Amino acid sequence: MKQMNVRLTHWMMRSGLSNTELARRVTRAAQAWDQPHITPNATTVRRWLAGDEPRQPTPDIIADVLSAEVGYRVTTYDLGLGESRTAERSLVYDRSFPATVEAVADLGRADVERRKFMAAAPFAAVAAVGPSRNWLLNTLDQEPAIASRVRLEDVSAVRNMFGEFQKMDVLQGGGSGRLILAEYMNQHVFPLLRRTNTEAVRRALCEAAAEQTYLLGWMAYDSGEHGTAQRYLIQSLRLAEESRNAALGAHVLAGMADQSTLLGNPEEGRRLAQAGRAGLGKRTSPACLADLWALEARALSKLGDKAEATHAVVQSEAASERIRPEEEQEWAAFIDPAYLHGEHANTFRDLGNAETAEQHARRSIEHARAQKRARRGAMSQAALAASYLQRKDLDAAYSAGIRTLKLSKQVKSTRCIEAVQDLQRRMKPFGKDRRVADFNERARELVAA
Repeated sequence: MKQMNVRLTHWMMRSGLSNTELARRVTRAAQAWDQPHITPNATTVRRWLAGDEPRQPTPDIIADVLSAEVGYRVTTYDLGLGESRTAERSLVYDRSFPATVEAVADLGRADVERRKFMAAAPFAAVAAVGPSRNWLLNTLDQEPAIASRVRLEDVSAVRNMFGEFQKMDVLQGGGSGRLILAEYMNQHVFPLLRRTNTEAVRRALCEAAAEQTYLLGWMAYDSGEHGTAQRYLIQSLRLAEESRNAALGAHVLAGMADQSTLLGNPEEGRRLAQAGRAGLGKRTSPACLADLWALEARALSKLGDKAEATHAVVQSEAASERIRPEEEQEWAAFIDPAYLHGEHANTFRDLGNAETAEQHARRSIEHARAQKRARRGAMSQAALAASYLQRKDLDAAYSAGIRTLKLSKQVKSTRCIEAVQDLQRRMKPFGKDRRVADFNERARELVAA
């Protein structure tokens, strides 16, 4: 026997919408979803309240309508209409801006309240193809954005929070502060996007929200939750397009390229980096350009293309020489010598060029130490250790490996753990040497902790 849907009744009362008005708004929203056959009326709504559960995507559309009305993300689960399609929906680069706002808000709530559900979301290897293509085509069609930014109090507050959370990520790793940032976005940022604003204000809000959403994706990436990270990055790319900030969109594509290469698809990583460079055009951010070239080099090294990878590193270094931090956007603050030399060290490590890898690793370590950046220091120490192992110098590799372990303990970063595990694999050819055994024991303690 069907039971009254008390949850839907509660949110209907909270929204103040009548049965007729909800039906009208669902019908209108269904048009934006390209679902013109969904045309409920007041009687249909009464059936929902009585316990009938509509077929997808109607529950998601109802959730979007009520979310927009109450100014807070309401999920299909909240409404008693079953599980939402959060994991699938957030892989879609939706042409509808309101649908994008609700998709990323739904993702944010799931990330905070249903971690196990999101942690199980798979990484989709080809999901970036459509979003990167659509962003590039739409960005090339746009008029250049006005240089001056809207300095509204709401936007300034969001940007100030971004700066604080970015510092936390850089210094302590992606596992620190991510849930606090997600809750901040859910409570304060996504509701702002639902308001009716002037076009200039809307673009400024979209830019700030894209920066924050990217940071959430990067934090999830650094924590090894690649399915969640991918979904945040796709929605960040869509918000960046809405903001008309080409450099920000290219920055998001850099993150997507990095992830694709890491997960074993360097050809896709190279293509994403190239799409980012193409979208920058004449509105180039030297920092973003240096990053894109560095990540293309990483992909090319995985593909075994020594000449092209070396060329990409040269291009990255040329772009980095033009970086003026005071002229770059805040999200580009991490693209500095510590980061770029660390990426180049990994490129030459993968190419088997131990000497050049060591040179870049040492320069990265020097800058990271001065900035007290333990995560970057740990990863570059790991690259240094790998370069020693390539030259059969176990003593030096062991010492660098121990420094990697010590720095990794200071941050919450799955990437640091993976760098340590990579060193364990590279040490296997040295057999039962006491230094290998000691390093493995210490590594087990780190992983267990």
